Amino acid sequence: MVHPHSDAQPATRLVTLGRQAPADPGFVNPPVVRGSTVLHADVADLHERVRRNLAGDDSGPVTYGRHGNPTNIAFLQALTELECGHRSWALPSGLAACTTAILAYVAQGDHILVVDSVYGPTRKFCTGLLARMGVQTTFYDPALGEGIAGLFRPNTRLLYLESPGSQTFEVQDVPLLARIARERGAVTVVDNTWATPLYFQPLRHGADVAIHAATKYIGGHADLFLGTVTCNEPSWRALRATVSALGLTASPDDCWLALRGLRSMGARLAQQRATTDRLVQWLREQPEVLRVLYPALPDDPGHALWRRDFTGATGLFGVLLQPAVGRAALERLVDATRLFGHGYSWGGFESLLIPSHPERNHPALPADALLLRISVGLEAAGDLLADLDQAFARIRAGA
Repeated sequence: MVHPHSDAQPATRLVTLGRQAPADPGFVNPPVVRGSTVLHADVADLHERVRRNLAGDDSGPVTYGRHGNPTNIAFLQALTELECGHRSWALPSGLAACTTAILAYVAQGDHILVVDSVYGPTRKFCTGLLARMGVQTTFYDPALGEGIAGLFRPNTRLLYLESPGSQTFEVQDVPLLARIARERGAVTVVDNTWATPLYFQPLRHGADVAIHAATKYIGGHADLFLGTVTCNEPSWRALRATVSALGLTASPDDCWLALRGLRSMGARLAQQRATTDRLVQWLREQPEVLRVLYPALPDDPGHALWRRDFTGATGLFGVLLQPAVGRAALERLVDATRLFGHGYSWGGFESLLIPSHPERNHPALPADALLLRISVGLEAAGDLLADLDQAFARIRAGA
């Protein structure tokens, strides 16, 4: 049996974590366990398991399949270790993780602060269902630092960050903002999907809750829907009670795929970053490109924070085109690419390129900005560069 060490290098931890699940038969890859009904030795055993599950203790045998199974537990143990957390839970999608992590800590009449660069469906949840429940949301400028203290109200219960932000990739000062929230009794939640737990751990930087759309880099193969929430100890019980009340759990098959995805994530991210660096430098040399939005660039506004807090960068970035290009040419450029897929999501093995239209209360870009979002996959960098080159050549020729 493998016994991972907490001081092991990240690549080693990705391989060794999550391999000591309950009833582990010793396979290198823990098998998928499917099941709903769990049989108990006697009434005392049944009652003890119910008591532990209701208390949020999912470390041992469960009372019913909805409360977990060996496959889910194996994945969640690995994720919790990587995120330096207390406990984690898996949900049916990344959006479910985002919304549940908010619902767990608010009630009617409360107020929350949400970064304005947040994932679009999370924004819609806040302005729609959450508003109907009587919870108010203030969207704040991601560039706001100490000034965020002035936005807190007596009923502010939660601060929601996404760093880097969706589509425009602003980096936030997580330690500073989390400290301000903690001093005011609010829970800090961070969507950490872009960085993965390999390159940033929000809980180590003062946050209470870390979220992932494991659909993306953790899964890595564009073939599963999965969200995760990792909590520190004080925030765990409220989260666990909420997922139990809502009956939210994830398929063991998807958790198995995500656990398998963790094994190769370090290698995938390294190749995607190397290819991203080549594409970014090439794009910055094109006359049609006004700016590349990528915090790993030394001249990016968020670079200093990224360099201070992160240990790496992934393969998702934005490309802002010159206004003179025009929207019709932007769409022709996208259509002209042959290797880049044109679809939503990111983090898989296939490169994707789509037009991007961020919804913002505090606009980071002009309303008519021409923005592309690129997710770099595992294709050869030279082939991707050639594809971009021919696509740009076509719009220059008016094709």
